[in-house]
Amino acid sequence: MHLVASDLRSRWRRSFFGILWTIIQPLGMTLLLAVVLSKMLRVDIYTYAPYILSGIVVWECVTACVTGGALSFVQADAYIKQCRHPLAIYTLRTVLSNLVVLGLASIALYGWSAIVLPQNIGLHWLSTLTIFPIIGLILWPLATLLAYIGVRFRDVPHFTGLVMQALWFLSPVYFEEKMFRQGGLDFLVDFNPIYHLLQLVRAPLLNGRWPATENYAYALASAALLAFIAWMVGCRAERKVIFYL
Repeated sequence: MHLVASDLRSRWRRSFFGILWTIIQPLGMTLLLAVVLSKMLRVDIYTYAPYILSGIVVWECVTACVTGGALSFVQADAYIKQCRHPLAIYTLRTVLSNLVVLGLASIALYGWSAIVLPQNIGLHWLSTLTIFPIIGLILWPLATLLAYIGVRFRDVPHFTGLVMQALWFLSPVYFEEKMFRQGGLDFLVDFNPIYHLLQLVRAPLLNGRWPATENYAYALASAALLAFIAWMVGCRAERKVIFYL
């Protein structure tokens, strides 16, 4: 928690708006994309904007944890060389910092959804809170796995950036689900963990219903699989990290 607090302080140090940037930045990007894409796709900007905003706040958290996770051990080399803490705390530091940012950015999403889609307000909104522990359970082992690989191969952060750009086009982050299905690309939705993560937020806020059971099933299965792989890699590689640093 000390490392997380340090990261958050340094993120907004000497910034005029400070923590408000977590709300200003996604809102500004949403307005730009909503205006352009609503004209291109001929959709209602008022209902499409919350869709884009939900994609932005979740996707930026995922991207930050993936790219930052690959550098977690490299950036914490001073701690690792001096202290024998479990290495997973340094990737947990990255994930928790970005979860805090996700929570702050979500304030704009809740507010916008309440104004534009007031008919969807209900108890099902509480289910949106489940995305925080679930996305943490997914991103922590993923960041840990990438950190073990990244400390050995320093090209990993650059490679993950390329992969995340590809996944952005292959996932319904900004483009609606129906566009994929109309193009015969149902598998990019049904078997995409990112889609199921986004549904934990979009189903209650944008559609006025509880997330489907399969959304939780895919998300938790992804977390379990990544945790197992990260544990297996960690058992073999943890003692070698200090030599690569």
